[in-house]
Amino acid sequence: MGLVKEVTDAEFSAAIANGLTMVDFWAPWCAPCRMVAPVLEDLQKEMGDSISIIKINVDENPATAQSYGITSIPTLLLFKDGQLVDRAVGAGPKDFYKKRIEKYL
Repeated sequence: MGLVKEVTDAEFSAAIANGLTMVDFWAPWCAPCRMVAPVLEDLQKEMGDSISIIKINVDENPATAQSYGITSIPTLLLFKDGQLVDRAVGAGPKDFYKKRIEKYL
């Protein structure tokens, strides 16, 4: 199992409640999502406890995706203490995500 934890609709609110959390909205059939997964694992390893990176399968957990207006995947949302602070749509390189995270550390 990787460092990036998968959560469900039921676990979502608790998962984003404290600190800095990046959420990857994804699905197994999405090729760009599969490209982003190892980048996020690497980022979690590199950044350690300064951020929690989680992912949520939009097919299995549609309520959370719907509540945040996710219409395209991958979409990555950044939360600070439960508040949405940043949104990125599409696959990007590690530095793209790292710069976004560092703005809120």
